[in-house]
Amino acid sequence: MDIPGKACGACSMCCKVLEIEELEKPAGPACKNCIVGGGCRIYQQRPDVCREFECLWKNDRNMGAKLRPDRVGTILMEDEECNEYRAVCDPDKPLAWRTPLVFQHLVSVAKSGRIVVAKAGLKSWRIRASGEWGPEV
Repeated sequence: MDIPGKACGACSMCCKVLEIEELEKPAGPACKNCIVGGGCRIYQQRPDVCREFECLWKNDRNMGAKLRPDRVGTILMEDEECNEYRAVCDPDKPLAWRTPLVFQHLVSVAKSGRIVVAKAGLKSWRIRASGEWGPEV
């Protein structure tokens, strides 16, 4: 169900930062099907992985407009395979997870008992409930 005020709009961060094997798209560069300013050239025929992706910002009433991925340079997402809460950063803003708004959110998630990891390219950091963070090994 769509939440009022939670449309993707001009945001297409998922089309940039995420790897999409079905389209042979690596993490980092924008997908060749991504339309600048938002949208997808192959929306009706997009692969299942794109159809099934759930942007936490778009689906969480508690995340304000300021946390929209393109505004903070970070996609907040669940990784079902390893049960992590992740902040996946735009390669052009690899430390976006350290901005006060995003970092405060990540610490609050860690305080709830979740494993929280920020990722930028091949680097990753674990954020702890105390607010301490360090390289994820």
